[in-house]
Amino acid sequence: MAALRDAEIRKDVQDYYGQTLKKSADLQTNACVTPARPVLKHVGEALRNVHEEVALRYYGCGLVIPERLENCWVLDLGSGSGRDCYALSQLVGEKGRVTGIDMTRGQVEVAKKYLDYHMEKFGFQTPNVTFVHGYIEKLGEAGIKDESYDIVISNCVVNLVPDKQQVLQEVYRVLKHGGELYFSDVYASLELPEEVRTHGVLWGECLGGALYWKDLANFAKNIGFCPPRLVTANLITIQNKELERVVGDCRFVSATFRLFKLPKTGPAERCQVIYSGGITGHEKELIFDANFTFKKGELLEVDEETAIILKNSRFAEDFLFQPIAEKPPASGACPVLEAKDIITDPFQLAGQPDAVKSSCVPDAAGGCCGKKKRC
Repeated sequence: MAALRDAEIRKDVQDYYGQTLKKSADLQTNACVTPARPVLKHVGEALRNVHEEVALRYYGCGLVIPERLENCWVLDLGSGSGRDCYALSQLVGEKGRVTGIDMTRGQVEVAKKYLDYHMEKFGFQTPNVTFVHGYIEKLGEAGIKDESYDIVISNCVVNLVPDKQQVLQEVYRVLKHGGELYFSDVYASLELPEEVRTHGVLWGECLGGALYWKDLANFAKNIGFCPPRLVTANLITIQNKELERVVGDCRFVSATFRLFKLPKTGPAERCQVIYSGGITGHEKELIFDANFTFKKGELLEVDEETAIILKNSRFAEDFLFQPIAEKPPASGACPVLEAKDIITDPFQLAGQPDAVKSSCVPDAAGGCCGKKKRC
């Protein structure tokens, strides 16, 4: 019965994205549309180089372009028309590699149609992008090998799959040690009732399959990922009275998280780090997530979890690490962010004013020390 229901959901989603939707304006909620927010100059240039038809068929709930991409191998889950893949193609460079996988043949065909166009526009002699038809919870069947990618991204797609834990399990399998899943998706404020979970349009609009946000941390722990790092969050609005009635008291948020797969190491310790400013587009500061912002040249104390991620990921060469000094911090210095102060709830972050979101947690390391003293 479950397998039959899953097959029905896949068919509904394929029909919705392959036939019902022709452009992003056809959507009935803002769940699958990126909120207007500043885009880094080099990322904006990469997006502007994407063909118009590819961009028009884009349905995403966040901008899933992480930092430090040069020469990386990137896998895009639910790549759709290929917009993010073609942007990433430029950012990883000709020595990098981007693979897009999508279950909707119509979307894959649109992406493949403009492969030569983009490679010529980028000046690449050999294509560094591949598009595959397949299911993101069955990456092995699509030929995706173990520990073959540095980064996996996904843009408002995991919610469309009934078995979300299997998706994360497959991502863990194909990531290299030190690799990262950087993804935007839709989350619910509570466990969804049956009426919402079986509503065809709500599934297509990314709401019917939304994960209860607390379940993400449980899945990550069971699979072996580090605890999820919340990056951004925005509340979702529904522009349809009938859909509003169906969802009732449930609220939805589009949020970006990063999950790291790290090698087995000994006990982690807090340490002090200094960011070098060597990442393209982040020369002055690196906003790592909603809790930690690293300014070039500034000494900052980080917790055990953050320290082990920075030391064992692609970010290691961008930081200088040193033990914590025994003497107390100077007057006015930022204290380390305590676990109780870490923002993990996307609804909490989404409910904050934009000015607070951009500068993170007041009076905490990695966020800010008030309006005049930002760490």
